[in-house]
Amino acid sequence: MNNTESQVASYSEMYSAIDNWWGLIEAYLPQFWPATIIVLEVTILSIVLSWACGLLCALGKASTMKILRYPAEFYLWFVRGTPLLTQIFLIYFGLPQIGIDLDPFGAGVVALGLNGGAYVAEIIRGGLLSIPKGQSESATALGMTYFQLMRGIVLPQVIRVIIPPITNDAATTLKNTSLLSTITIMELMLQTQVIVSSTFRPFEFYILVSIIYLLLTSVFMVALRWVEHRHEVAY
Repeated sequence: MNNTESQVASYSEMYSAIDNWWGLIEAYLPQFWPATIIVLEVTILSIVLSWACGLLCALGKASTMKILRYPAEFYLWFVRGTPLLTQIFLIYFGLPQIGIDLDPFGAGVVALGLNGGAYVAEIIRGGLLSIPKGQSESATALGMTYFQLMRGIVLPQVIRVIIPPITNDAATTLKNTSLLSTITIMELMLQTQVIVSSTFRPFEFYILVSIIYLLLTSVFMVALRWVEHRHEVAY
């Protein structure tokens, strides 16, 4: 067999493998659509919560008031020092013991949001440190309050600085939704596990869920890069 025939045979085998893979997963694709919607919903809500928590925590840690700084430092220390899976279990299984009952969806959003908030807080704090102190001193001399300073001068500049790392954190949040299968949220990973348990074909379906996550992550990255570009143009 010459090289041409060998390449043709190789391509034929590859096409046959792809065709067999598609023939297997095609019937199960509709089951992945609701799971994908759940992943997107959890991701978006978790990102919004993480940004809110991160901003409050960053401002609290930068504050000179101990009543604000100490809780912020404890929050960062605890969340960054413990595994995300432990935090998910603590919120879903632990909070009911003190009278706080959350359904799996709510517990997942809270866990991912609080976890992401600790990292967002450090990103925002880095952005705050990048702003020259002279700007704050000048605003104070002009009689601006702390909140006027933050809203009108500091935060617009910080947003421009933190968009790239915030983008990476958003993609991480999306991928971390796979851990929520442990608290029975029927997202992509749990849906895949259910199908694998009935078909005994793990390789094919884990390849499929990897492709879905890649597509979702890529769409998120492109969207956030567009936001970053628009913000740069605005300034």
